[in-house]
Amino acid sequence: MEFYREVKTAELLGPGPGYEIEARPIEHRYDPLTGSESRISVARAGRVRQVQGDETDVGRLVEGTADGCAFCPQNIEERTPRFPSELIAEGRIRRGECALFPNLYPFAAHHAVATLTERHYLDLDGFTPVMLEDNIAASLEYISLVHRRDEGARYPLWIWNHLPPSGASIVHPHTQVAVDGSPMPGIEQLIAHSDQYRRRHGSSYWRELVEAERESGERYIGGNGSVGVMASFSPRGNREIQFIFGEARNLLDLGEKQVADFADVVLRVLRGYKKIGVNSFNLITFSAPLGESPEHFSLSARLISRPAFQPLYTNDSGPLERFLGISVIEALPEDVAREMRPHFTA
Repeated sequence: MEFYREVKTAELLGPGPGYEIEARPIEHRYDPLTGSESRISVARAGRVRQVQGDETDVGRLVEGTADGCAFCPQNIEERTPRFPSELIAEGRIRRGECALFPNLYPFAAHHAVATLTERHYLDLDGFTPVMLEDNIAASLEYISLVHRRDEGARYPLWIWNHLPPSGASIVHPHTQVAVDGSPMPGIEQLIAHSDQYRRRHGSSYWRELVEAERESGERYIGGNGSVGVMASFSPRGNREIQFIFGEARNLLDLGEKQVADFADVVLRVLRGYKKIGVNSFNLITFSAPLGESPEHFSLSARLISRPAFQPLYTNDSGPLERFLGISVIEALPEDVAREMRPHFTA
């Protein structure tokens, strides 16, 4: 397992009297599986962001968004769509506080929204394991029903975007679940590269990655019986965390224990995010096709922080990410791992 990096230095004359030479180290890191590049410049975290202020009371900021929220329990029946009865007899799937219903603005032929709580807003340390477990269980039920009805719908996706900086258009905590007939490019790339790794090395990249990270201890954070958790060596987003399942290959491989274990480690990281001032994030899964359990592939998920939700904020994605496929990162993965480990020792 090769973790390839280059460290380069930009030298500049600093502002102010004296114009002393300042060095700005930049790490070029390459994903061990795909070769995709990240550039890590810790100094960029200190940039002046002219429209970003001090810490904001997000609860107060989102108060006005509760009025008429379609995802709040008193409005769901009247304000959200229903599935055809031939797919779901009751029109929606309900588990605990979770309600799952069709997405009004889909990006896939089968696309649903699933609430996490009946409360309109929760901070990152307010989510409970039961909320997340019920949400995932409802999502898996939906995926199974769709696949049973449409065997060609084989590529499932589970996404959690929290607060507007993540791209979420609604504040009320919710996830999205989609099932497509063909893989999105990022999934297709991972499956293909995983197979190439198996052909070259005769082993699973994902199992070797977890072992290599656990042995080095630099980026490994923790885990449990089902999931290994680590900071990504070559991250695609700030403070990126990877969750890699030991046995599951696709989302429908998940049993109750694996769902509970996944909920546990995700919520531990969210508590860690909260402690370092993060309040917005993206979480996405990478699943093998339904009906397949390729030995060379493991179900995984990635979690990244997004800019703090404030009335005005600076986005953390620019043209290099959007057009050139290079992620520019402001925190070393090894530092991220150190910040997260205390939340896995309890």
